[in-house]
Amino acid sequence: MALSDDVKQQIQQGYRDVLAGKDVRARYGQRLMIAEIAKYMGDITDNDGQRTSPPSACVVEAGTGTGKTLAYLLAAIPVAKALGKTLVISTATVALQDQIVLKDLPDLRKHSKLDFNWTLAKGRGRYLCMSRLEARLHDEGNGDSDTMPLFLLDGPQGEEPGSKAFFEEMLASYGSREWDGDRDHWPEQIPDDTWRQVTTDHRQCTNRHCSYFDSCAFFDARKDLDDADVVVANHDLVLADLALGGGAILPEPENALFIFDEAHHLPDKALNHFAASVPLNATRQWLKQLSQALTKMQPFLAPGTQAAKLLDRISTASRDVDLVLTRVYEDAEQNTGWEFNDERRTAQWRYPEGELPETLAELAAEARIATANLTRHLGSLADDLQGAFDERKDHEIDRDTAEAWYPVIGSFHSRAEDQLRLWAAWCDQPGGTQSGDQTKPDQSGEAEEPQRTGYKSPAPARWAVKQRWDHAEDITLYSSPVLADNLLYARLWSRAYGSVLTSATLTALGRFDRLRARAGLPESSRYLVVPSSFRYGEMATVEVPAMSVMPTDDGFGDALVERLPDLWAGEKATLVLFTSRRQMQQVRDALAPEYPELIITQDDMAKGEVLRQHCNRVDEGRPSVLFGVASFAEGIDLPGKYLHHVVITRLPFSVPDDPIEASLAEWVTQRGGNPFMEITVPDASIKLVQAVGRLLRTEQDTGRVTILDRRIVTRRYGQLLLDALPPFRRVIER
Repeated sequence: MALSDDVKQQIQQGYRDVLAGKDVRARYGQRLMIAEIAKYMGDITDNDGQRTSPPSACVVEAGTGTGKTLAYLLAAIPVAKALGKTLVISTATVALQDQIVLKDLPDLRKHSKLDFNWTLAKGRGRYLCMSRLEARLHDEGNGDSDTMPLFLLDGPQGEEPGSKAFFEEMLASYGSREWDGDRDHWPEQIPDDTWRQVTTDHRQCTNRHCSYFDSCAFFDARKDLDDADVVVANHDLVLADLALGGGAILPEPENALFIFDEAHHLPDKALNHFAASVPLNATRQWLKQLSQALTKMQPFLAPGTQAAKLLDRISTASRDVDLVLTRVYEDAEQNTGWEFNDERRTAQWRYPEGELPETLAELAAEARIATANLTRHLGSLADDLQGAFDERKDHEIDRDTAEAWYPVIGSFHSRAEDQLRLWAAWCDQPGGTQSGDQTKPDQSGEAEEPQRTGYKSPAPARWAVKQRWDHAEDITLYSSPVLADNLLYARLWSRAYGSVLTSATLTALGRFDRLRARAGLPESSRYLVVPSSFRYGEMATVEVPAMSVMPTDDGFGDALVERLPDLWAGEKATLVLFTSRRQMQQVRDALAPEYPELIITQDDMAKGEVLRQHCNRVDEGRPSVLFGVASFAEGIDLPGKYLHHVVITRLPFSVPDDPIEASLAEWVTQRGGNPFMEITVPDASIKLVQAVGRLLRTEQDTGRVTILDRRIVTRRYGQLLLDALPPFRRVIER
């Protein structure tokens, strides 16, 4: 649809209004980004609302200070409304999601004349389930309860004293509307083990049949979804919706314009989403829990009914799964070259090219059949229980029994499906055109999906991990696509009306090749790097001092202990980044006695509290040194006086034993490529640019970056990494 004069006018006038309303000046990069996104959307052709132009995406790299969010909102909202499409904005982090909903969208509507509404979309697991909370409190007061079996699956609680009071506070807070039931909006961080007891998933939720449906936090949050012009979601939710076929949670991709902010996370998020695993011994323990649940359920079902017969079938199928898992464990334990050492209680084994040993492959096929049988029977029982909610029909199961047991059976069914995904992935033949799609593990085979012609993805990565504890051990089997390219192309890019990807770090070594390959972007996509408004050469330096040892040498840790105090001397706010948590802690332990009240590591407390204490010290005029690893290299914002010096201890190369990276390297080698130059160096470049990006957050910031890894000036690839950094003034000691 070519942009109409009216849409162009809305965008231009909206930008002028926002600049005037906020009393800020126009930014060249921001204007460029608005124009690029609007032009891309205007070039999409359609017929009766269905896209007719080839699949494509608009990829925009825009650094800190561009004003990315305002740019894509201003460009996309008028176009989406004119097309009658929903604008879906997806982020990688909750923090950005909340910022867009609570700050950026209200700001835009306040200062412009654009008329639009929006809603927040999160997965069911981010919301309180009142039914589970009530059952949790009921169990607290009644001990073992046959009538409220919701927590059969939680295992031993081992709760701290006062947990009942915590749940009661949660209930009171939600009842008084002080809290909206969103986990991310609770005043303190809720531990996963605690939260798991009071939330649910789509297999356990009884939806409209639940007695709390009218006051349900999840459905209350979703009620505006169908009528919203803008839906703010996250990458995980978008991927979950695509796995369900698209349109199950969010608008159908064909009727949506997508904006992926923090888009560099999308390929890895997709890999995580479509990976699968089965811990063998833990699954056998789970089967015992299933057996106990079936025994408790039996008295509630009349003998001879379909549901009672299903209990017997589930029990038989469960025993079959247990038998084959025992054999799988024995084979994996005896015929795998596990290597343990004194310090590690974990050993890993990757199957080269995804090829399983013949016996293990045969056992995996048996496990797939047995698990598929169990999954089918559990699904049938869940359907029977759900059918009992329909009061218009006579049913063999009474409603009270259905309400009590549907969430339990739904949970067992969901976990059986997860296990089946692993066995289906392990039985697929390696080397096909799919990137290990594991989302439809039924017995009928997979539906045909659009593929890029003449393209062959790497075989899925398959590996096993053996863990030892004081009184137990387990072997966990894994499978994952190596690249998310075909998954994203088939499920997203080929279907979406339009897609925009943006982030401060989308290029690697100055090129989009890495993103294009890993995200499977369509051939017709367009790419833009927005020039930064920062005067890098005037604002900061990048320094590579002389070092007597390399990071690969044994004495590098001691060299850091000796050198770091000189680097932070005279500085008020320093961030030291490590690639190894172990080395970070060793250096901290060596320096902390001599520098008390100076060093804070990211492991000392919650991330927000670490940053708050750091800023408080700086506000009080005291020096502060932060020690962090990967998550601090990307996910923190310390503008102005709160950060003046970033020290990078070593180049952020990937851990060599990562099975997915190893499988990708294997594939590149088979194709005649160089894995180090094609994978390792570009990956390190992105991480290094992100780390350096912590320094300058506003146009007024100044400071310096120190890189203690001399490989950046002594190795051939070092110059590539250095040239990919912002154009700081360089100070390199020879």
